[in-house]
Amino acid sequence: MSISAPRGLASSGQKPITEILHPLSAAEEPLSPGPDVTVSGGRDKEVGLTNGTPVETPSPASASVLFNRLQLDDDLDSDGRDPYADTETHDLFVTVDDPKKHVSTMETYITYRVSTKTTRIEFDLPEYSVRRRYQDFDWLRTKLEDSQPTHLIPPLPEKFVMKGVVDRFSEEFVETRMKALDKFLKRVADHPVLSFNPHLNAFLSAKDLNKRQGLALLSKVGESVKNVAGGYKLRVRPPEFCAMGEYLDTFNQKLGTIDRIAQRILKEQSEYLTELREYGTVYASWAGSEEELQRPLEGVAGCVTTCCGALEDMSENMGQDFLPVLREYILYIESMKNVLRKRDQSQAEYEGRLEAAVLRKQEDRTPIPAEVEKCQDKMECFNADLKADWERWQSNKRQDFKQLLTGMADKNVTHYEKCQAAWESLITLLQDKQTEDKTKSEGRRYKGHEVNPDSEGHHADQNERGVAAAASKPDDTYVTVFHKSLHEVFGS
Repeated sequence: MSISAPRGLASSGQKPITEILHPLSAAEEPLSPGPDVTVSGGRDKEVGLTNGTPVETPSPASASVLFNRLQLDDDLDSDGRDPYADTETHDLFVTVDDPKKHVSTMETYITYRVSTKTTRIEFDLPEYSVRRRYQDFDWLRTKLEDSQPTHLIPPLPEKFVMKGVVDRFSEEFVETRMKALDKFLKRVADHPVLSFNPHLNAFLSAKDLNKRQGLALLSKVGESVKNVAGGYKLRVRPPEFCAMGEYLDTFNQKLGTIDRIAQRILKEQSEYLTELREYGTVYASWAGSEEELQRPLEGVAGCVTTCCGALEDMSENMGQDFLPVLREYILYIESMKNVLRKRDQSQAEYEGRLEAAVLRKQEDRTPIPAEVEKCQDKMECFNADLKADWERWQSNKRQDFKQLLTGMADKNVTHYEKCQAAWESLITLLQDKQTEDKTKSEGRRYKGHEVNPDSEGHHADQNERGVAAAASKPDDTYVTVFHKSLHEVFGS
């Protein structure tokens, strides 16, 4: 029985940039496996995947077009909801919190509480609470990557830290890592495919993950697609996946630059904060030795202290909220590139096997083996899953960066508002001090000008004091006091 040759790789022709509505939305056109391969005619079978994921049709796009999708509010629904929210699962809720330090004779480590609430029938109970350490999260991600190679697996925070630079048991570091682990697990739990992986079930419900012998059997559940590039070499990557690769390179470069500059700014802010604290201490010390200037100097010291607190809050936000998001997406880019490489390997294997099968068919007219069909299905599965995860990743990225940049703007506004209010209060204090000093000065000046009608000697003494006081004032004040004294002594 003759079997028609499977169709070639799906791709699309080049279109003007103005006609590209979406990098993955145009109609599909057939592409022959290569110029040196001829395939006999036959009907194309309808694309259908075993996991039920529809195969979207590709279209070309440039990296600049994809990078423009970083805009914060395009393609979002008018009510601000995630356009992919309806496709996500909402029956599995996980939380990572309550870090605890454990000290044993062999090692010291941190565990985190993982709480789960679900209504899925795959779980025996509706709620679970277990404790996991970082290596358990790493085990879960490895298992997900092995059993779901066609999907984008969210990244974990970096495992190793520079000793002597970052204390991995410090409260700040543990808090930052806990937030990153919580985000990782939430992304996995919200994924429509990864959330049903049996390894995730074991991670969330098993009391003891150290018994890996039993859990190792889970790796055999389902068919795992292996990286079998063999000696095959990819001829041409389809335009839409080329655009993805270019976008990832550009995005990685931008994030890397922002990350380096942000770290430099954070370091300079830390140094400036140290100097500013010393600056305020000097004014506070000075106020203790200057009775007349005590209030203004204490006001300056308090103002500088307020500015220190505002700067510390802004720096803390940058270190704990801004930088971790940048690093997460830098790691995300590496994960996406890894899936893209696997997709290329799958395409290269399919092209190589198809070429060999066609050559054999031309020589001895043997039917194309079923393994070519399997390679084609595997490649199509890679394409469909990668496109779906790409769309989900882009949607999450827009939401994350909108929240990130909005928070950064809010923290900067709050910082400068606090500083402005502090310096304005100091100006008010100095003005009040100036008014108070002027009032006291006038009171002392006119106190010596009071007249005693029962004593002419008092008039002479008053005149002498008035003239002496006027001698230390400007010329116009001296003349005024002098004339007043003459009037009091001799009358009009």
